[in-house]
Amino acid sequence: MKAKVAVLISGAGTNMAALLYAAKAADCPYELVLVASNNPDAPGLAIAAAEGVPTWSLSHKGMAREAFDALVDAELRKAGAEFVALAGYMRILSDAFVHRWAGRMVNIHPSLLPEYPGLNTHQQAIDAGDAFGGCSVHIVTPGVDEGPVLAQTPVAIVPGDTAGTLAERVRFAEHQLYPATLAAFVARERSPDYLLGRVRELAMALPEADEVTSHGMPCFDIVKGKKFAYFTQDHHGDGKTALLVKISGADEQAQLIEMDEGRYYRPAYFGDGWIGIRLDLGDTDWDAIGEWLRKSWLAIAPKKLAGLMGAADEF
Repeated sequence: MKAKVAVLISGAGTNMAALLYAAKAADCPYELVLVASNNPDAPGLAIAAAEGVPTWSLSHKGMAREAFDALVDAELRKAGAEFVALAGYMRILSDAFVHRWAGRMVNIHPSLLPEYPGLNTHQQAIDAGDAFGGCSVHIVTPGVDEGPVLAQTPVAIVPGDTAGTLAERVRFAEHQLYPATLAAFVARERSPDYLLGRVRELAMALPEADEVTSHGMPCFDIVKGKKFAYFTQDHHGDGKTALLVKISGADEQAQLIEMDEGRYYRPAYFGDGWIGIRLDLGDTDWDAIGEWLRKSWLAIAPKKLAGLMGAADEF
């Protein structure tokens, strides 16, 4: 199953086109489900439409930033997007929008970040006497061009370069870097090693937690105590990568499965006191997983230790 990506543009959409044509490869792990723009006349919209990708556009003029971003967010979710790629989207996003897509939105920037965030990057690199300009793909956070960098490509600055000539070569590098980086980024959301690493980080942050192996699976317990979570990958050939945590019993188990049967399931051989939570769907809410681990830990923790956790939560 390919990850569903929406792309936001404001103009020509050349980086969007690079993502679109890379997605045509059979082994590409993502597909474009929407190209959206704050500029109804953006040429990139016509490219996307000609290639059969759904488009949406609306001018932001006269609208409050938060209100416009809420409309964009609604369209992204209507399209089923799991990730957002900014490709020449010339809008500062509201904090609320960034928060809603935290960890799932990437951008390409024409400099070697953290050098030269913002505009006029090529001229700044030339004026500084840098040997290289380049481009970076980063995760979007509320600060402009401040998110974690996923990948970069340096581009040599040659004698006589202008901002225009450097920009032209950097654009070639962008078109190579962005599709490959986006592919790796969305694929890791389904990678068992990555998923186990995220679970381990959350589980081991709990008091007196320890990692062991049981039933051939990594699992987490309280030191010299009971187990509160299992990480399962294709256990008994079920094809799932998931987290198993403690719950109150059969009623809660049934309610969760009824609420979202694609995500929750009854793990074989574990009975009614556990629930399986799929981690390989590409849209895991890690804050929610952290809370599930915490509740499962509390379910088996000795009263004295659980009391200490409660006291710590008050501060």
